[in-house]
Amino acid sequence: MRKNIKTTEAIFPMPVLMIATYNEDGTIDVMNAAWGTMLERDHIILNLTETHKTVQNIKKRKAFTVSIADANHVKESDYFGIVSGNNTKDKFENSSLTATKSEIVDAPIIDEFPICMECEFIEYQDDKYGCGVVGKVVNVSALESVMNGDNVDISLVNAIAFDPYTHGYYKVTERVGNAFKDGLELKNKITRK
Repeated sequence: MRKNIKTTEAIFPMPVLMIATYNEDGTIDVMNAAWGTMLERDHIILNLTETHKTVQNIKKRKAFTVSIADANHVKESDYFGIVSGNNTKDKFENSSLTATKSEIVDAPIIDEFPICMECEFIEYQDDKYGCGVVGKVVNVSALESVMNGDNVDISLVNAIAFDPYTHGYYKVTERVGNAFKDGLELKNKITRK
């Protein structure tokens, strides 16, 4: 039996993405955004309104970074979502996190977050069904502590996901299957019929 619920933002998990830019004066702005995903292999899309200080910065600087938030920085990640850069100038400094200027785009890389995508701004879509910020990923870096050889080990990343049902954060750690492989057993079984 199923029961109708009152939420429409029902996709779970939603990523917890840290979008970082530079303000006009060179200080760092970071926002928490759960409404973002890959548009193509090397393009990202963020469903953000132009009222965000971060979006204003992206349009001016033509660049931004997107970091994957982790369980070790839940408080800082949530803080970046509840405090507006429009109202709090020293928002990033208050977090006690550190950043390094990207060598590729005009945006900061937050040192403590495990994975960072450096992006060039492509366009802002603002029509009725526009999705907001579109960017091209020009570089991806990961902390060595989350690597297993040349590959990211997601169990070491401790990425967090947002739960729109209860407004909780959940740790994403355990591998439960193999993409493009586990379904072959069922496919082959059906093909043999």
